[in-house]
Parts: sequence; C-alpha cells; structure tokens
Amino acid sequence: MNNRNSPKHVVIVGGGFAGLGCARHLSSKNEVRVTLIDKNNYHQFQPLLYQVATSLLAPDDVAVSFRNLFRKHPNVDVKEAEVVSADPVAKTVTTSSGEVYQGDYLILAAGSQPNFFRTSGAEEYSFPLYSLNDAERLRSRILKVFEDADRNPAIIDQGALNFVIVGAGPTGTEMAGTLAEMIHHTMSAEYKDLKVTAARVYLIDHGHAVLGSFSERAHEYAARVLKRDGVQIRLGTSVQEIGPGHVVLSDGTKIMTHVVIWGGGLKAAPLAANVGLPVGRSGRVDVRPDLTVEDFPGVYVLGDFANIPSPDGGLHPQLGSVALQTGTWAAQHILSEIKSIAHWPFHYHDKGIMAMIGRNAAIAEIGEHRHELYGPGAFAAWLGVHAYLMSGMRHRIDAYVEWAWDYILRSPGSQVLDRSDAARIDWGEDDHNEGQETSQEEKT
Repeated sequence: MNNRNSPKHVVIVGGGFAGLGCARHLSSKNEVRVTLIDKNNYHQFQPLLYQVATSLLAPDDVAVSFRNLFRKHPNVDVKEAEVVSADPVAKTVTTSSGEVYQGDYLILAAGSQPNFFRTSGAEEYSFPLYSLNDAERLRSRILKVFEDADRNPAIIDQGALNFVIVGAGPTGTEMAGTLAEMIHHTMSAEYKDLKVTAARVYLIDHGHAVLGSFSERAHEYAARVLKRDGVQIRLGTSVQEIGPGHVVLSDGTKIMTHVVIWGGGLKAAPLAANVGLPVGRSGRVDVRPDLTVEDFPGVYVLGDFANIPSPDGGLHPQLGSVALQTGTWAAQHILSEIKSIAHWPFHYHDKGIMAMIGRNAAIAEIGEHRHELYGPGAFAAWLGVHAYLMSGMRHRIDAYVEWAWDYILRSPGSQVLDRSDAARIDWGEDDHNEGQETSQEEKT
C-alpha cells in the first residue's frame, strides 16, 4: 500500500474519450501514477469511423497509439489487455489473461457496444459501426459488392447494390449521406461498365423523424438532403429480421441486400455485467452526480459506460463531448480529493449537437440554447468541434485538415479491399428469396 507521500495509483479501464481525457489530465501530475488499460493499443476517433467505412479516410487517420501519446509522461503506464471483471471494493481489475491491477482509485470507462434489441439475425448478418475494426470490415464489404457486381451484373437482381442502414440517428444519417455521395461521385467514376445507378440506399427507423434528437427544422433539412441524394427513407418502421441476403421490415417489406449497416443503438460494454455495481438503462452503471457509485468510494464510472444524471432529472446523452468532459472532471476531482477537498457534482458544458450529411450539408445546434446553423456554416462548426475533440492528437490534426480540403474538392479516397473475412459473399445463400423488394401491398 502507498505511504502518505508516494503517488496515488489510478487505474483507468478504457481509452476512449473519457478514459483518455482522464489520463491526459493526470499525465503531468506528480501526485499520481496512472495505469491505462485498453484492449487496443490505440485510441480510435469514433465520430469519423463512418468516413473510414466509406473510404474518405484511412484507418491511420482516426487512430493514434497510446504509447505515442504518453511517450513524454513517465507516470502513465499503458497496458494492452482486455479487462473482464472488476472488484469495486478492492479497486482491482482482472484481464482475460489473468493479470490483476489494483489502484487507490479505479476509473471504469469501458464504453459501449451495439444494441441489437434482440432483432433476429442482426448480430450475425449486420455490420455495426463502433470500432475501427467495424469500419474496416464494412469498407471491404461495400467495395466487395461493387467488385462482384462489376464482374457479374446478374447479381444486382439479388440486391447486390442495395444498402440498408438501420437507425436514423447521427450515425445512420451521416453514413447514409456519405454512402450516397460515395456511390454517385466515386463509384460511378471508377466502375464505368457497371450500372451504378441501380444502387439504392435505404434508411430505416422506427421513429418518425431523421435525427430525432435535433429540432423539427433539422429533421426536415436532413430528410430533404438525403432524398436529394437518392436515399430512400422509411420512418415509423422497424427491422424485424436480417438474413444473409435480405431484410424484413415490420410492414412486411422484404429488401434483398448483402450490406446491412447497424446504427440502431448502443448499450454498455460487456464488462458492466462483471463489475459488481448497480446497472440501469441499457446495462450502464448508475452513478451519482459526482460520477461515483454509492458505497464504493474511489470508484468513478465515466462516459458511455455510465448513466449520468443531468440537472433536469434525466440522463446526459452518449456523446463524445460528454465523455471527454467526464474524464477531465474525474481527474480534477481525484486531484482535489488527494488534497482533502470535498466532492462537487459533475457539470456538463453543453456545446450542442451536430451532424454532417454530406459536403457542405451539415446541421449544428450550438450551445445549451441550440442556436441553429445549416449548410456551409454548420460544416465549418462541425470541423471546429471535431478538431477540438482531436486535441492531444496533434500529429493527426494535419491529416484532418488535409482530409477537410480533399473532402471539399471531392478527392476520392483509397478503394482498398483488404478485409477478406468480411468481403467474402456467397451469392447463392439467399436464392430462395426472389426479387429485390416485395411490399405488403404486392403480397395482397
């Protein structure tokens, strides 16, 4: 056990926005030493994963090595390991290979995983978009269907160029807009012998608005931009079943497809079930306003791993800006606690919400009062916020600026098909379902 004058040990599980934000704030403090544990040896910039999936960015543009980030901070020790359980009383965590780490403070920031809501076939046959691996797999799948259709146009009738996106929140909406632009501007130029105009992008959501958490005006703007780019929007409709080559909707519609992109929601990472703490909505750990857990002093739960109460009686949203601020706040709180300063509640500085639907087609609702921007102005605000979130990744900002310039000039990304595990498609696996789409009206 540490003596009174030795640095306190802070164990951080998860290197997303929350965990990284906490580690960065503590990295220059002599009062603490930090062990940062993540199953990857890199931080992934999740808001831009959809651009990796659509070949606008390379994987290296949205990932940075933890060791590189902390190379000048000897009080931060990085461990590549998957934490599978925690003991909040002893403040220990155990990895899949059996290592045990104990701290004076324990930070749980393990993030989220896709929530498939028990949709039949979703986990087996859809492509979520929550990790760099997800983005690379999806990119290869998208490229593969075009390569296969170029070689054998007959498979277009089996839904080869149908793309179904589940969920019209920011992830699904940004993916739909970017994928539609990729089809119209990149694929039409690169696949000159293929009938690219046969490609269809479907956006499915059980709600009644695109970008439901935004304003009504934003709903209309987003839908208008997507429809202009040819995206077929199905609202008030849920996905009932996903198969190896089709999707069945709640209204009976069957869409033939081999690319289903899941943006239908998130829940806490699997670790939440093995940390001995009370969980609530979406399996996340319920925390107090100061991000600690009742009866477990010295344990903080941050970001998407926690249900964080907001002043209005609700919960803070799962946003990168919320996670980053919880990480910085927890670090400040630990440093104050070491000095015997009393706890105070977490306060989120609301910078607003935003989404980019295409080149110069963006929505930004800035600040707590949601001042609304659309088009190029919102696009500029989107760039600014993402540059802020990338702070601390200085060598990545140059790449980010270069990407922004190429994006405006419509410079195509690299169309490299490098994930054969995701790209392989058995076009005969769904042959018993004929036709691209069968509606309930056609059945009756």
